[in-house]
Amino acid sequence: MKNIVILISGRGSNMEAIVQACIAQNWSARIAAVISNKASAAGLEFAARHGIATAMVDHKQFDSREAFDTELAKVIDGYQPDLVVLAGFMRILSEGFVRHYEGRLLNIHPSLLPAFPGLHTHERAIEAGCKLAGATVHLVTPELDHGPIVIQAAVPVLPEDTGDTLSARVLKQEHQIYPRAVRWFVDGELTVAEGRVSHRSAQAQVVWAAD
Repeated sequence: MKNIVILISGRGSNMEAIVQACIAQNWSARIAAVISNKASAAGLEFAARHGIATAMVDHKQFDSREAFDTELAKVIDGYQPDLVVLAGFMRILSEGFVRHYEGRLLNIHPSLLPAFPGLHTHERAIEAGCKLAGATVHLVTPELDHGPIVIQAAVPVLPEDTGDTLSARVLKQEHQIYPRAVRWFVDGELTVAEGRVSHRSAQAQVVWAAD
């Protein structure tokens, strides 16, 4: 039984999707804890209702990013994680933190990486005239929003799209691909070679959404 620790900063809708999939599909894993850097994060209440341990490490109480990350890692390691999942955790992580969890740290980003790392991805995709947008689950490396890609979902950019409408459609796909990627990890289905992630049974690592 593998332990999964999920980090959130807000509602944690991707966390909810992962928790629900873990329960419904009877994974050989458990959500050991949900941790936030904000006491107001609504996702903590969801986790508690599902009997999942919760913790909060307030980044505002630390003088540096490194000091916060050191304390955060101590709390995470208390749950003996096999996998750490970033699900809307709105903190840039230090290189030391990322190296500590190298190979067992997943993130989801709302673009088809390597396009549009950082913020405001949907608006930037529309402004650039992209015909496709989407989301990417990847293993985390010290470079922001980079790392070996596990799975991507692509959605069309419609002529009438705004940042909000495109974001809502992409989020639906995030809720599909993130639980899938986490399960692949805990089931030992992923291999990484030369910066590329493959699925042992050659399952599709691209999802094409109809809308």
